[in-house]
Amino acid sequence: MIGAHGLHEAFAMILWRASGIGAGAAGLLWAEAVAAEVLVFLTIGPRLLGRIGLAGGLALAAAAGALRWGIAAQTVALPWLAGAQALHGLSFALLHLACLGLIGETVPAHLRATALTLYGSVGLGLAGALVTLASGPLYAAFGARAFWAMAALSLAALPLAHGLRAR
Repeated sequence: MIGAHGLHEAFAMILWRASGIGAGAAGLLWAEAVAAEVLVFLTIGPRLLGRIGLAGGLALAAAAGALRWGIAAQTVALPWLAGAQALHGLSFALLHLACLGLIGETVPAHLRATALTLYGSVGLGLAGALVTLASGPLYAAFGARAFWAMAALSLAALPLAHGLRAR
């Protein structure tokens, strides 16, 4: 799910600008996503995870990501993009909080630094790099419709979240 952000990070501004969205509006859309992320990290996320659990948080992040990328695949209308950008708080920040929570709950204390290093380098870094590399050919071939592949990546995590809930 983290990797699914690669297409957005590489091509959203290009898509938006080519669609006639000015630099100021595009910058505000990007800032909105960051603000949603901060809001989830500081206030909403911890309370939400306390209520729905880590597996529920992963499932919600996957669904939010799929919705976000589905919107990005279908439209560049500003009201829809604004809604999609607000989902960044769930598609990224809630996911990150849930992953950190899972590491905290499942990894023995003496191995947590190693687990966090692997999560940061492989989970965040390698996944992001691989999807970003794939994003160039995807965007060249499909344009905005390439975001459907990112929606599919997000949805692929739902069975994993369900499996965590069943444990």
